[in-house]
Amino acid sequence: MSSPKRLHLNPSGDVTVVTFTDSKIIHEGEIQELGQELFDLVERDGLKKIVLNFARVEFLSSAALGKLISFEKKARNQQAQLILTNIRPEIYEVFAITKLTKLFKIKDDEADALAVL
Repeated sequence: MSSPKRLHLNPSGDVTVVTFTDSKIIHEGEIQELGQELFDLVERDGLKKIVLNFARVEFLSSAALGKLISFEKKARNQQAQLILTNIRPEIYEVFAITKLTKLFKIKDDEADALAVL
């Protein structure tokens, strides 16, 4: 497993908690890099239980949302379980408006996410 630049990985038993290192996910190059690092988690590293912790994320662009949707599909195709957590209210509102709350499993905090995986 190589060290990602845009993500911090914290294994917790058979679950890997993934925290974003950037507070703003808006630049195209960074989004592409982030996407590849996420895809590698399930394609190359074979992770099956992933918690994406958004605690540090203050803003993400629509392109970043698109990348998350692609990652969810890729994770599902690899039979990986994915839960999002610690999403700020203003970002959660975007998830709700775009109906992404129906696509993603979202928990309030990391402990809640770990409890269901």
